[in-house]
Amino acid sequence: MTDGIYDIIFNAAEALELPVVILALLALAAVLVETGMFIVELVKRRRRTFAALARSGASAREAVDAGRTTEASALLQTVAWSSAVGAAFSVIVKEAGKPGADTRIAKELADFDFARQGRLSRTRLLVRVGPALGLMGTLIPLAPALDGLARGDVDALTENLRLAFSITVLGILIGVIALGLTLVRERLYGQDFSDLEYIAAILTDDGTGVSAVNPVPTRITPALPDPAPLTPKADLPPLTETTT
Repeated sequence: MTDGIYDIIFNAAEALELPVVILALLALAAVLVETGMFIVELVKRRRRTFAALARSGASAREAVDAGRTTEASALLQTVAWSSAVGAAFSVIVKEAGKPGADTRIAKELADFDFARQGRLSRTRLLVRVGPALGLMGTLIPLAPALDGLARGDVDALTENLRLAFSITVLGILIGVIALGLTLVRERLYGQDFSDLEYIAAILTDDGTGVSAVNPVPTRITPALPDPAPLTPKADLPPLTETTT
């Protein structure tokens, strides 16, 4: 009975060898695709500056106040570093100035954050899946490798050990690359969310935000120095008559 259970476990582990290898290769392809997408994101953000964002936000506010929503959306698209940010800008411009705009804009920001977490979940999954597949790919070939060692089959031992070590390296590589992508993307997407909050505040405030971005220069008149205080004259001694 016990031997039968052990045989079932051994056969199930051997049956998983090929699926694990295929999944490891698919995970490697996925992390390479994510790396390419990440490079594209970095190229789009290389010209990002807060000065450009502030100017576009102030110009978009003026266009919204004048009723030119299409122009305002086009102005903000110049500082949209991704398609998701551009779509969120369009929604914010559309809702700005309408009754209840704050609630709908807050919902759009929440949806953007939810989508951001979804994009990050892909690489977060690879951080866990890569090493797990590497460990499974290491342990599964060890059983036939030890069996080959017991039978004196050096070829079977060498082949299974090579597969085990190769899958281990592959799994660790996938995890390391995915972890790096996740950490940098968290910072980039957090910056995108901050930009959206800033533009939403500019488009929905009472005008003080725009004046803070483009302050009106005022002429400062230099203050004249205070006149020096007059010092009282010292009392002169009384005059005395001299007689000859």
